[in-house]
Amino acid sequence: MAIDYDEVEVGTELPAQSFPVTRDTLVRYAGASGDFNPIHWNEKFALEVGLPDVIAHGMFTMAEAIRVVTDWVGDPAAVVEYGVRFTRPVPVPNDGVGAVVEVSAKVAKKLDDRRVQVDLLATTGGQKVLGMSRAVVRLG
Repeated sequence: MAIDYDEVEVGTELPAQSFPVTRDTLVRYAGASGDFNPIHWNEKFALEVGLPDVIAHGMFTMAEAIRVVTDWVGDPAAVVEYGVRFTRPVPVPNDGVGAVVEVSAKVAKKLDDRRVQVDLLATTGGQKVLGMSRAVVRLG
């Protein structure tokens, strides 16, 4: 069911979601993306270069965040623009639990041509990990 542009108001909150991230998740993402940078899987290397632990791929974090929007709108092709700034890494400890990325979003502006701007907030451990996270979505 498409979301009707005329029924959406500025301030509409999208359903928030939590995305678990484990070391296994990172290995699978590395295989799918071809990004085998050791900061994403080698704890010793990550610590040596000054990171707090192995960290999630920025593009993985970005992809998980936009799922809140695509799940809400029901059609990934409705997202016509999306951008973020990477503000803080997502450390993923090797403790069997990993990390959780929490994502919330709300309609920030109604634009022309049946489009809306959605602002997203992505955090882990109470710390913001994506800044200027915005999507433009074309609604029905």
